[in-house]
Amino acid sequence: MPTEPITPERPARDTVILAHGLWMGGWAMQGLRLLLARRGYAAHAFDYCSTAHGLDEHARLLAARIAEMRQPAIHLVGHSLGGLVILRYLKTYGEQRIGRIVLLGTPARACMAGSRFQDVAAARRLLGASREIWRCLPDDYRPLRELGVIAGSRPWGLGSLVMRLPGTNDGLVRLEETEVAGMRDRIVLPVSHSGMLASARVAHEIAAFLERGAFDHSGRGACDHSGGGACDHGGGEACDHDGRGARGDKGGAFTREGH
Repeated sequence: MPTEPITPERPARDTVILAHGLWMGGWAMQGLRLLLARRGYAAHAFDYCSTAHGLDEHARLLAARIAEMRQPAIHLVGHSLGGLVILRYLKTYGEQRIGRIVLLGTPARACMAGSRFQDVAAARRLLGASREIWRCLPDDYRPLRELGVIAGSRPWGLGSLVMRLPGTNDGLVRLEETEVAGMRDRIVLPVSHSGMLASARVAHEIAAFLERGAFDHSGRGACDHSGGGACDHGGGEACDHDGRGARGDKGGAFTREGH
């Protein structure tokens, strides 16, 4: 059932659709929906059966949900699998009426934990039709709209039950797996894969990106990439270029640790 947005204290500024991840429902996005609604957004949770179909069908359902809405511009926020659904929607149905996009812990490049789950018989049954999704990554679609990525750095999650994930990860998705071609900005926050759904800081960063196409990064300002070396933000905060110099359409995407 479609979720009615909360009426904020002030008139809604923009409409946002939030897409949940695997094994979840629209209920999983209620924390972020409430937090964004209090910031003045008309926030809606998009509900779909994550294990019943593949990305094409999920994207079709999202397209139908967007078509029902009368707003001229709609922002999209997706958690985990929900981010892959959004990317498939953009690739298949185009980006008309879409504002900005934020992906939360979405394994856009690969999913080491998801691939390992497929080696476990019981897990394969739990994955259902979604198991084909993890075999087809990456998609390599490059959105034209401004897209931001939020990744987590607390390794508390389901992935730890099947393997020890290397490097920075949120317990299920590794930092390098969250990279999206042409992403405008990326920030790493001290949250786990599921914990980001109830995080006020995550909601703050979503709102920051939806409003201006960049995350807050604790107000420390923009990076200067011109020197080709490591950026020093002070206080031990590092700028992570992933060794690839990924650049966005307006001067360069970067990743910075949030505190």
